[in-house]
Amino acid sequence: MSPSPDLRFTEPEPRIHPTAELKSCRLGRYAAIAERTVLRDVTVGDFSYFERNAEAIHSDIGKFCSIAANTRINALEHPLDRATTHKITYRPNEYFRYLGVDQGFRERRRQKRVAIGHDVWIGHGAVVLPGIRIGNGAVVGANAVVTRDVDAYQIVAGAPAKCIRPRFAPEIGARLEALAWWDWPLEKLFEAIPDMQKSSILKFIEKWSG
Repeated sequence: MSPSPDLRFTEPEPRIHPTAELKSCRLGRYAAIAERTVLRDVTVGDFSYFERNAEAIHSDIGKFCSIAANTRINALEHPLDRATTHKITYRPNEYFRYLGVDQGFRERRRQKRVAIGHDVWIGHGAVVLPGIRIGNGAVVGANAVVTRDVDAYQIVAGAPAKCIRPRFAPEIGARLEALAWWDWPLEKLFEAIPDMQKSSILKFIEKWSG
């Protein structure tokens, strides 16, 4: 006799809108990909979601990330050192026979992966450039252009993005990273959510650090 399902939890399969386009992607439990989102070579952690019209390529997204509409993760690079920045030099096959994709340029793009930690919020219309790393708990403001790495629990905004303020005091951020609540099993998360909703951040950490 098979065990009965735990009725506290919904089905964990990722939700992908039929208009989304995914290629060579891996999605975690409860991940959600909204309409007209385009992902290429992207890993998406548990509970993370992309809102409509977002795009990402060659990126690793942690758990519990909130990625707003019209964002661009790992924005396309063009070759500044060539006679032209146009794609005719790296994708000539779109225009000519017998000339293939520039594999060297393609591989350089693949090597500049974007790495986004857990519990990161990327605001509406933000752009993250190639090779950027964003730490756990960070926040990227709407329409920001992220040209440098972002430390954990920092709030950045602007073009280019600059630190506005820390989301929490450094010692609180360090304790949250040590707590690593994003790795908790579903049963523990279920029990902790009321405290996430109502407790101060310090009380939450103190209660759940035991």
